[in-house]
Amino acid sequence: MVGGANLDVKARSTAALEPGTSNPGTTVTAAGGVGRNVAAALALLGTPTTLVSVVGGDDAGRQVLAETEAAGVDVSLVRRSAPRTGSYTAVLDDQGELAVAVADMEASDLVGPEAVLAARRAVSSAGLVVLDGNLRPDALVAALELAGEAGAPVVLDPVSAPKARRLAGALRGRPLHTLSPNTTELGALVGRDLAGAAPAELAAAAAGLGDVTHVWVRRGRDGSLLCTAGGRPRQHARVDGPVVDVTGAGDAMLAAYCHVVLQGRPLDDAVRLGHLAAAATVASPHTVRPDLRSVLPLDDRSTP
Repeated sequence: MVGGANLDVKARSTAALEPGTSNPGTTVTAAGGVGRNVAAALALLGTPTTLVSVVGGDDAGRQVLAETEAAGVDVSLVRRSAPRTGSYTAVLDDQGELAVAVADMEASDLVGPEAVLAARRAVSSAGLVVLDGNLRPDALVAALELAGEAGAPVVLDPVSAPKARRLAGALRGRPLHTLSPNTTELGALVGRDLAGAAPAELAAAAAGLGDVTHVWVRRGRDGSLLCTAGGRPRQHARVDGPVVDVTGAGDAMLAAYCHVVLQGRPLDDAVRLGHLAAAATVASPHTVRPDLRSVLPLDDRSTP
C-alpha cells in the first residue's frame, strides 16, 4: 500500500450543529489517512500488508506508526522525514455524518519516486499494489512502473476530485486492475460533471478511461456500479445499518474488496464484502474497526 498516513482529529457534536458558534461535543484522535486505513484494514482481515508513506518525527507520527503496526502492518518502509505529520480534522453532526473536514496532507508530497523505489523488494513479491490519490504524479508514475515490472496488478483510489484531476495525466496509457472513484472523482478524471448520472452514463465514462480492467464506481446511497472492460456493468446495493461515524467507511470497503481479489474469488463477491465492510465501519466509532475480521462473513478457504 502506497499512500497517505496522518492523524485524524474527529469532533462530533452531541446536538444538532449550529453554524457560526461553539457546539458541545466530543473529540478523539486516531491514526488515519486513506493509504494507512486501507493497509490497517487489510492486515486486520488477514492479508500481509506493507505501507509506504511519510510521517513526521513528532508525537502524532509516533502515534500513527504505533497504531498501524498494532494492526499488523509492516511499517518498515514508512519514512519519518516530514516536518510534521499530516492531519485530517473532521466535524461530524450528532448523527455521525460528516459536516465539514480539513485535510493537511502536505507530508504526502514527500512520498516521491525515491520512496516508492525503496519499496522495490516488497513490490516484487506483492499480489496487489494499492495506491491512493494523495500521491503526487511522479510518485504515482514510479509506483505504476514498478508494479508493471513486477507484474503486480494495481488498484487505485483517487481520494478526491482535485486529486483525481491532478493525477489524470499520469494515468493515461497505464494499466490498472481496478480504479475505485466516486461519481465526482470519475467526473474529474473524464472532464465532465457526472452528478446524478444514470448507470449507463457512468459506464460509458468508465469505458473511456483507457487501460483499466475494472472501474468500481461508488455511488453513496445508490450503492456501487462495477464496470468491467468488455462486460456489462453490474449494480450493487449498499448495505444499510446504524450510523455512528462515517469516517473510514470507503477505506474499509476498498480493503475488503482487495482482500477478496487476492483470494482469486469473483469480483462480485469482492464488491459485496466491500459494502458489508463499509456498513460495519459506519456502525462503529472506529475509523478502522479492530474487530473487522470477526464481524464480516469471510470465506478464506480459497487459495490466495
